[in-house]
Amino acid sequence: MIPYSSFLFFIILGILLLPTMILGIMGKRLRYYNVFVTIVVLAIIFSGGDEGFFSLVVFTILQVVLVKGYISYRHTKNSSLVFYIISFLSILPLILSKLLPILAVDNWASFLGISYLTFRAVQIIIETRDGLIKEQLSVFQLVNFMLFYPTISSGPIDRFRRFQKDEEKRWTPEEYKELLYKGINKIFLGFLYKFIIGYSINTYFIMNLDSIATSQFTNHLLYMYSYSLYLFFDFAGYTAFAVGVSYIMGIRSPENFNMPFISRNIKDFWNRWHMSLSFWFRDYVFMRFVLLMKKKKWIQNKMLVSNLGYILLFLLMGVWHGLAIQYIMYGAYHALMMAGFNFFESWNKKHKRWPTGRAMTVVSIVITFHVVCFGFYLFSGRPFQ
Repeated sequence: MIPYSSFLFFIILGILLLPTMILGIMGKRLRYYNVFVTIVVLAIIFSGGDEGFFSLVVFTILQVVLVKGYISYRHTKNSSLVFYIISFLSILPLILSKLLPILAVDNWASFLGISYLTFRAVQIIIETRDGLIKEQLSVFQLVNFMLFYPTISSGPIDRFRRFQKDEEKRWTPEEYKELLYKGINKIFLGFLYKFIIGYSINTYFIMNLDSIATSQFTNHLLYMYSYSLYLFFDFAGYTAFAVGVSYIMGIRSPENFNMPFISRNIKDFWNRWHMSLSFWFRDYVFMRFVLLMKKKKWIQNKMLVSNLGYILLFLLMGVWHGLAIQYIMYGAYHALMMAGFNFFESWNKKHKRWPTGRAMTVVSIVITFHVVCFGFYLFSGRPFQ
Protein backbone atom coordinates (compact mmCIF):
# COMPACT_ATOMS: atom_id res chain seq x y z
CA MET A 1 0.00 0.00 0.00
CA ILE A 2 1.45 3.36 -1.04
CA PRO A 3 1.47 5.89 1.84
CA TYR A 4 -1.25 8.58 1.68
CA SER A 5 -2.62 7.27 -1.61
CA SER A 6 -6.05 6.14 -0.38
CA PHE A 7 -8.61 6.92 2.29
CA LEU A 8 -8.21 3.38 3.63
CA PHE A 9 -4.62 4.21 4.55
CA PHE A 10 -5.79 7.26 6.51
CA ILE A 11 -8.49 5.26 8.30
CA ILE A 12 -5.91 2.67 9.41
CA LEU A 13 -3.49 5.44 10.38
CA GLY A 14 -6.16 7.26 12.38
CA ILE A 15 -6.95 4.13 14.38
CA LEU A 16 -3.26 3.43 15.04
CA LEU A 17 -2.50 7.03 16.06
CA LEU A 18 -5.44 7.41 18.44
CA PRO A 19 -3.44 6.01 21.42
CA THR A 20 -0.53 8.31 20.43
CA MET A 21 -2.84 11.33 20.72
CA ILE A 22 -4.20 10.17 24.07
CA LEU A 23 -0.70 9.57 25.44
CA GLY A 24 0.46 12.96 24.18
CA ILE A 25 -2.47 14.83 25.73
CA MET A 26 -1.76 13.04 29.02
CA GLY A 27 1.90 14.12 28.88
CA LYS A 28 3.22 10.56 28.51
CA ARG A 29 6.20 9.48 26.43
CA LEU A 30 5.34 8.66 22.81
CA ARG A 31 8.55 6.84 21.83
CA TYR A 32 7.67 3.21 22.52
CA TYR A 33 4.14 3.20 21.17
CA ASN A 34 5.37 5.07 18.07
CA VAL A 35 7.84 2.23 17.47
CA PHE A 36 4.92 -0.21 17.50
CA VAL A 37 2.97 1.99 15.05
CA THR A 38 6.02 2.20 12.77
CA ILE A 39 6.35 -1.59 12.64
CA VAL A 40 2.65 -2.04 11.84
CA VAL A 41 2.57 0.69 9.16
CA LEU A 42 5.75 -0.61 7.48
CA ALA A 43 4.21 -4.08 7.43
CA ILE A 44 1.13 -2.62 5.71
CA ILE A 45 3.17 -0.58 3.22
CA PHE A 46 5.33 -3.55 2.19
CA SER A 47 2.64 -6.23 2.48
CA GLY A 48 2.13 -6.31 -1.28
CA GLY A 49 5.65 -7.43 -2.20
CA ASP A 50 7.98 -9.72 -0.26
CA GLU A 51 10.92 -8.74 -2.46
CA GLY A 52 10.60 -5.07 -1.54
CA PHE A 53 10.43 -5.92 2.14
CA PHE A 54 13.45 -8.20 1.87
CA SER A 55 15.44 -5.47 0.07
CA LEU A 56 14.45 -2.98 2.81
CA VAL A 57 15.68 -5.34 5.55
CA VAL A 58 18.99 -6.05 3.80
CA PHE A 59 19.49 -2.34 3.05
CA THR A 60 18.81 -1.34 6.66
CA ILE A 61 21.21 -3.95 8.05
CA LEU A 62 23.91 -2.80 5.60
CA GLN A 63 23.49 0.86 6.57
CA VAL A 64 23.52 0.12 10.30
CA VAL A 65 26.73 -1.91 9.95
CA LEU A 66 28.38 0.84 7.85
CA VAL A 67 27.34 3.68 10.17
CA LYS A 68 28.25 1.94 13.42
CA GLY A 69 31.49 0.68 11.92
CA TYR A 70 32.49 4.13 10.73
CA ILE A 71 31.60 5.80 14.04
CA SER A 72 33.79 3.27 15.87
CA TYR A 73 36.61 3.83 13.37
CA ARG A 74 36.29 7.62 13.53
CA HIS A 75 36.88 7.60 17.29
CA THR A 76 40.48 6.52 16.72
CA LYS A 77 41.40 7.50 13.14
CA ASN A 78 40.36 9.91 10.40
CA SER A 79 41.28 8.55 6.99
CA SER A 80 39.66 10.29 4.01
CA LEU A 81 39.98 7.08 2.00
CA VAL A 82 37.96 5.10 4.55
CA PHE A 83 35.32 7.86 4.63
CA TYR A 84 34.94 7.79 0.84
CA ILE A 85 34.77 3.98 0.75
CA ILE A 86 32.11 3.87 3.48
CA SER A 87 30.12 6.65 1.79
CA PHE A 88 30.27 4.86 -1.57
CA LEU A 89 29.13 1.57 -0.03
CA SER A 90 26.24 3.41 1.62
CA ILE A 91 25.16 4.96 -1.70
CA LEU A 92 25.80 1.78 -3.76
CA PRO A 93 22.29 0.26 -3.31
CA LEU A 94 20.75 3.50 -4.60
CA ILE A 95 23.13 3.51 -7.58
CA LEU A 96 22.19 -0.09 -8.37
CA SER A 97 18.49 0.72 -8.14
CA LYS A 98 19.00 3.33 -10.88
CA LEU A 99 21.30 1.24 -13.09
CA LEU A 100 19.63 -2.19 -13.05
CA PRO A 101 16.54 -1.12 -15.07
CA ILE A 102 18.82 0.44 -17.71
CA LEU A 103 20.73 -2.85 -17.94
CA ALA A 104 17.43 -4.73 -18.35
CA VAL A 105 18.11 -6.63 -15.14
CA ASP A 106 15.53 -7.42 -12.45
CA ASN A 107 15.64 -4.42 -10.10
CA TRP A 108 16.11 -6.35 -6.87
CA ALA A 109 17.90 -3.40 -5.25
CA SER A 110 14.93 -1.05 -5.39
CA PHE A 111 12.15 -0.57 -2.86
CA LEU A 112 9.84 2.22 -1.75
CA GLY A 113 11.83 4.99 -0.07
CA ILE A 114 15.36 3.83 -0.90
CA SER A 115 16.45 7.36 -1.90
CA TYR A 116 15.34 9.03 1.30
CA LEU A 117 16.71 6.26 3.51
CA THR A 118 20.05 6.59 1.72
CA PHE A 119 20.10 10.35 2.35
CA ARG A 120 19.54 9.74 6.06
CA ALA A 121 22.32 7.15 6.34
CA VAL A 122 24.88 9.12 4.32
CA GLN A 123 24.09 12.25 6.33
CA ILE A 124 25.05 10.46 9.58
CA ILE A 125 28.32 9.26 8.02
CA ILE A 126 29.20 12.78 6.83
CA GLU A 127 28.31 14.41 10.14
CA THR A 128 30.37 11.79 11.96
CA ARG A 129 33.32 12.70 9.71
CA ASP A 130 32.75 16.38 10.56
CA GLY A 131 32.71 15.64 14.29
CA LEU A 132 29.08 16.73 14.71
CA ILE A 133 28.10 13.21 15.79
CA LYS A 134 30.65 11.95 18.30
CA GLU A 135 28.86 9.36 20.41
CA GLN A 136 28.27 5.77 19.37
CA LEU A 137 24.65 5.40 18.24
CA SER A 138 22.55 2.42 19.19
CA VAL A 139 20.92 0.15 16.62
CA PHE A 140 17.55 1.37 17.90
CA GLN A 141 18.45 5.03 17.29
CA LEU A 142 19.66 4.35 13.76
CA VAL A 143 16.77 2.12 12.69
CA ASN A 144 14.18 4.38 14.32
CA PHE A 145 15.54 7.40 12.43
CA MET A 146 15.99 5.66 9.09
CA LEU A 147 12.62 3.89 9.07
CA PHE A 148 10.49 6.75 10.39
CA TYR A 149 7.47 5.89 8.26
CA PRO A 150 5.63 9.24 7.78
CA THR A 151 8.46 10.50 5.54
CA ILE A 152 9.80 7.20 4.20
CA SER A 153 8.61 7.35 0.60
CA SER A 154 9.13 10.97 -0.48
CA GLY A 155 10.55 12.93 2.44
CA PRO A 156 10.95 15.54 3.81
CA ILE A 157 14.57 14.69 4.64
CA ASP A 158 15.16 15.24 8.34
CA ARG A 159 18.54 15.64 10.08
CA PHE A 160 19.49 13.05 12.70
CA ARG A 161 20.38 15.44 15.52
CA ARG A 162 17.17 17.44 15.11
CA PHE A 163 15.07 14.25 14.85
CA GLN A 164 16.72 12.72 17.92
CA LYS A 165 16.07 15.84 19.99
CA ASP A 166 12.32 15.61 19.30
CA GLU A 167 12.25 11.82 19.63
CA GLU A 168 13.74 11.91 23.12
CA LYS A 169 11.64 14.83 24.35
CA ARG A 170 8.75 14.37 26.76
CA TRP A 171 6.19 16.88 25.51
CA THR A 172 4.03 18.64 28.08
CA PRO A 173 0.25 18.32 27.48
CA GLU A 174 0.12 21.97 26.36
CA GLU A 175 3.04 21.54 23.95
CA TYR A 176 1.60 18.35 22.50
CA LYS A 177 -1.88 19.88 22.03
CA GLU A 178 -0.27 22.61 19.94
CA LEU A 179 1.62 19.97 17.90
CA LEU A 180 -1.57 17.96 17.48
CA TYR A 181 -3.50 21.03 16.31
CA LYS A 182 -0.80 21.89 13.75
CA GLY A 183 -0.57 18.27 12.60
CA ILE A 184 -4.31 17.92 11.99
CA ASN A 185 -4.37 21.26 10.15
CA LYS A 186 -1.55 20.09 7.89
CA ILE A 187 -3.35 16.84 7.12
CA PHE A 188 -6.50 18.73 6.09
CA LEU A 189 -4.34 21.06 3.99
CA GLY A 190 -2.89 17.95 2.36
CA PHE A 191 -6.39 16.74 1.44
CA LEU A 192 -7.15 20.12 -0.12
CA TYR A 193 -3.91 20.20 -2.10
CA LYS A 194 -3.60 16.59 -3.24
CA PHE A 195 -7.13 15.18 -3.45
CA ILE A 196 -9.06 18.29 -4.46
CA ILE A 197 -6.88 20.84 -6.27
CA GLY A 198 -4.22 18.47 -7.65
CA TYR A 199 -6.76 15.81 -8.60
CA SER A 200 -9.01 18.39 -10.30
CA ILE A 201 -6.16 19.88 -12.35
CA ASN A 202 -5.08 16.45 -13.56
CA THR A 203 -8.53 14.93 -14.14
CA TYR A 204 -10.51 17.84 -15.52
CA PHE A 205 -7.80 19.79 -17.32
CA ILE A 206 -4.62 17.87 -18.17
CA MET A 207 -6.45 14.74 -19.29
CA ASN A 208 -8.75 16.84 -21.51
CA LEU A 209 -6.15 19.09 -23.12
CA ASP A 210 -6.62 17.57 -26.56
CA SER A 211 -10.21 18.82 -26.64
CA ILE A 212 -9.34 22.20 -25.08
CA ALA A 213 -6.26 23.25 -27.06
CA THR A 214 -6.73 24.62 -30.56
CA SER A 215 -3.19 23.89 -31.76
CA GLN A 216 -0.18 21.74 -30.88
CA PHE A 217 1.68 24.77 -29.53
CA THR A 218 -1.25 25.76 -27.31
CA ASN A 219 -1.54 22.17 -26.13
CA HIS A 220 2.09 22.09 -25.00
CA LEU A 221 1.90 25.56 -23.45
CA LEU A 222 -1.21 24.76 -21.42
CA TYR A 223 0.32 21.44 -20.43
CA MET A 224 3.44 23.21 -19.16
CA TYR A 225 1.44 25.48 -16.85
CA SER A 226 -1.08 22.90 -15.69
CA TYR A 227 1.51 20.18 -15.07
CA SER A 228 3.61 22.61 -13.00
CA LEU A 229 0.63 23.46 -10.82
CA TYR A 230 -0.42 19.82 -10.56
CA LEU A 231 3.09 18.75 -9.55
CA PHE A 232 3.17 21.37 -6.81
CA PHE A 233 -0.23 20.61 -5.32
CA ASP A 234 0.25 16.85 -5.52
CA PHE A 235 3.71 16.90 -3.93
CA ALA A 236 2.92 19.66 -1.42
CA GLY A 237 -0.18 17.70 -0.44
CA TYR A 238 1.89 14.59 0.19
CA THR A 239 4.39 16.64 2.22
CA ALA A 240 1.58 18.14 4.31
CA PHE A 241 0.41 14.59 5.13
CA ALA A 242 3.93 13.48 6.07
CA VAL A 243 4.64 16.54 8.23
CA GLY A 244 1.18 16.43 9.83
CA VAL A 245 1.49 12.76 10.84
CA SER A 246 5.02 13.46 12.10
CA TYR A 247 3.69 16.25 14.34
CA ILE A 248 1.07 13.92 15.77
CA MET A 249 3.89 11.50 16.60
CA GLY A 250 5.83 14.27 18.36
CA ILE A 251 8.40 14.77 15.58
CA ARG A 252 8.57 18.19 13.92
CA SER A 253 9.68 17.09 10.46
CA PRO A 254 10.95 20.03 8.36
CA GLU A 255 8.79 21.83 5.83
CA ASN A 256 9.38 21.17 2.15
CA PHE A 257 7.66 24.13 0.48
CA ASN A 258 7.47 27.86 1.12
CA MET A 259 5.33 29.41 -1.62
CA PRO A 260 7.78 28.54 -4.43
CA PHE A 261 5.78 30.22 -7.19
CA ILE A 262 6.41 33.68 -5.76
CA SER A 263 10.18 33.24 -5.99
CA ARG A 264 12.04 36.31 -7.27
CA ASN A 265 14.81 34.35 -8.98
CA ILE A 266 15.94 30.76 -9.56
CA LYS A 267 18.14 30.74 -6.45
CA ASP A 268 15.20 31.92 -4.37
CA PHE A 269 13.09 29.16 -5.93
CA TRP A 270 15.47 26.43 -4.74
CA ASN A 271 15.27 27.92 -1.25
CA ARG A 272 11.50 27.40 -1.40
CA TRP A 273 10.95 24.20 -3.46
CA HIS A 274 11.56 20.73 -1.98
CA MET A 275 13.64 22.56 0.60
CA SER A 276 14.85 19.52 2.55
CA LEU A 277 16.27 17.99 -0.64
CA SER A 278 17.81 21.19 -2.00
CA PHE A 279 19.36 21.99 1.41
CA TRP A 280 20.71 18.42 1.64
CA PHE A 281 22.42 18.74 -1.75
CA ARG A 282 23.59 22.26 -0.87
CA ASP A 283 25.17 21.20 2.44
CA TYR A 284 26.59 17.82 1.44
CA VAL A 285 27.46 18.31 -2.25
CA PHE A 286 27.77 21.97 -3.24
CA MET A 287 29.44 23.32 -0.10
CA ARG A 288 31.84 20.36 0.12
CA PHE A 289 32.84 20.79 -3.51
CA VAL A 290 33.48 24.52 -2.97
CA LEU A 291 35.45 23.90 0.24
CA LEU A 292 37.50 21.18 -1.48
CA MET A 293 38.40 23.52 -4.34
CA LYS A 294 39.30 26.25 -1.86
CA LYS A 295 41.42 23.88 0.25
CA LYS A 296 43.28 22.28 -2.65
CA LYS A 297 43.50 25.57 -4.60
CA TRP A 298 42.84 23.68 -7.84
CA ILE A 299 40.70 26.54 -9.19
CA GLN A 300 41.27 30.13 -8.05
CA ASN A 301 38.28 31.78 -9.74
CA LYS A 302 35.43 31.87 -7.19
CA MET A 303 32.77 32.37 -9.84
CA LEU A 304 33.97 29.33 -11.79
CA VAL A 305 34.12 27.21 -8.62
CA SER A 306 30.55 28.07 -7.62
CA ASN A 307 29.23 27.49 -11.14
CA LEU A 308 30.98 24.12 -11.37
CA GLY A 309 29.43 23.34 -7.99
CA TYR A 310 25.96 24.18 -9.35
CA ILE A 311 26.55 21.99 -12.41
CA LEU A 312 27.63 19.08 -10.22
CA LEU A 313 24.74 19.59 -7.80
CA PHE A 314 21.94 19.77 -10.36
CA LEU A 315 23.27 17.04 -12.62
CA LEU A 316 23.37 14.77 -9.56
CA MET A 317 19.88 15.88 -8.62
CA GLY A 318 18.65 15.10 -12.13
CA VAL A 319 20.29 11.66 -12.16
CA TRP A 320 18.88 11.02 -8.68
CA HIS A 321 15.37 11.32 -10.13
CA GLY A 322 16.32 8.72 -12.75
CA LEU A 323 18.50 8.05 -15.76
CA ALA A 324 15.77 8.88 -18.29
CA ILE A 325 16.57 11.73 -20.68
CA GLN A 326 13.99 14.12 -19.15
CA TYR A 327 15.59 13.95 -15.70
CA ILE A 328 19.10 14.52 -17.04
CA MET A 329 17.86 17.45 -19.14
CA TYR A 330 15.98 18.83 -16.14
CA GLY A 331 19.17 18.76 -14.06
CA ALA A 332 21.25 20.30 -16.87
CA TYR A 333 18.64 23.02 -17.41
CA HIS A 334 18.64 24.08 -13.77
CA ALA A 335 22.44 23.94 -13.65
CA LEU A 336 22.48 26.36 -16.60
CA MET A 337 19.87 28.61 -14.98
CA MET A 338 21.74 28.74 -11.66
CA ALA A 339 25.11 29.42 -13.33
CA GLY A 340 23.52 32.11 -15.50
CA PHE A 341 21.87 33.78 -12.53
CA ASN A 342 25.13 33.58 -10.60
CA PHE A 343 26.84 35.58 -13.38
CA PHE A 344 23.95 38.03 -13.57
CA GLU A 345 23.81 38.56 -9.79
CA SER A 346 27.54 39.26 -9.64
CA TRP A 347 27.35 41.62 -12.63
CA ASN A 348 24.34 43.48 -11.24
CA LYS A 349 26.04 44.07 -7.88
CA LYS A 350 28.70 46.05 -9.75
CA HIS A 351 26.59 47.82 -12.34
CA LYS A 352 23.16 47.95 -10.59
CA ARG A 353 21.26 47.84 -13.90
CA TRP A 354 18.32 45.77 -12.66
CA PRO A 355 15.86 48.22 -11.06
CA THR A 356 14.45 47.64 -7.58
CA GLY A 357 10.96 48.30 -6.29
CA ARG A 358 7.58 46.58 -6.11
CA ALA A 359 6.94 46.62 -9.87
CA MET A 360 10.27 44.97 -10.68
CA THR A 361 9.69 42.41 -7.94
CA VAL A 362 6.48 41.41 -9.71
CA VAL A 363 8.35 41.25 -13.03
CA SER A 364 11.03 39.06 -11.41
CA ILE A 365 8.39 36.71 -10.01
CA VAL A 366 6.67 36.38 -13.41
CA ILE A 367 9.97 35.66 -15.20
CA THR A 368 11.03 33.12 -12.57
CA PHE A 369 7.64 31.42 -12.71
CA HIS A 370 8.01 30.84 -16.46
CA VAL A 371 11.62 29.65 -16.10
CA VAL A 372 10.51 27.17 -13.44
CA CYS A 373 7.48 25.97 -15.44
CA PHE A 374 9.64 25.23 -18.46
CA GLY A 375 11.90 23.17 -16.22
CA PHE A 376 8.90 21.15 -15.04
CA TYR A 377 7.84 20.77 -18.65
CA LEU A 378 11.21 19.11 -19.34
CA PHE A 379 10.87 17.04 -16.16
CA SER A 380 7.49 15.68 -17.30
CA GLY A 381 9.08 14.11 -20.39
CA ARG A 382 6.45 15.58 -22.70
CA PRO A 383 8.97 17.20 -25.12
CA PHE A 384 10.76 13.86 -25.56
CA GLN A 385 7.72 11.78 -26.46
